[in-house]
Amino acid sequence: MATLNKTSRQSVRIIGGQWGGRRLSFPAVEGLRPTSDRIRETLFNWLQPHLPEAVCIDLFSGSGALGFEAASRGAAKVDMVELDLQAYKQLQANKTMLAAEQCALFRQTAQQFLNQCSTPYDIIFLDPPFGADLWSEIAGLLTQRNLLHKNSLVYLECNKHQNLTGLPDTWHLFKDKQAGDVRYCLFKMQ
Repeated sequence: MATLNKTSRQSVRIIGGQWGGRRLSFPAVEGLRPTSDRIRETLFNWLQPHLPEAVCIDLFSGSGALGFEAASRGAAKVDMVELDLQAYKQLQANKTMLAAEQCALFRQTAQQFLNQCSTPYDIIFLDPPFGADLWSEIAGLLTQRNLLHKNSLVYLECNKHQNLTGLPDTWHLFKDKQAGDVRYCLFKMQ
């Protein structure tokens, strides 16, 4: 793995909606791996009918590509959770640059945030660092804390070799694709 220059900045493009074409800067933080344009375009084609006025959460926000894209395409509210200080500060700067009032930022772990939550979400973006193997724990918390409703959709991104065992029985795999080393899935509740 290449050594990261902690002061360097990279960017990702918002694909569609009111901020389509705008670029979001993000720091070179180890483990921060923004969802590619190709995957985001497919994902948001899947989600577009569900986005207007949706209440979303972007766990492990990182670059903010998923959360800001959802807001750009009409989500009413997007909670963005990121623990890394550099990434969080850049999320704040990007929120200000976009005047994204519908986005709320939280600097804490996904587990801490979910343990304080009481309102269900329409769309959940679950894209933890690949090596962290947190998706099963987070899926359990979302279900146990009643943060999903019968129409909730959960986007999960993981390594293509990841076995998706341990997900709650109420999660129905609706879409499942691969791009390079990435597997990306959309679940709906049953």
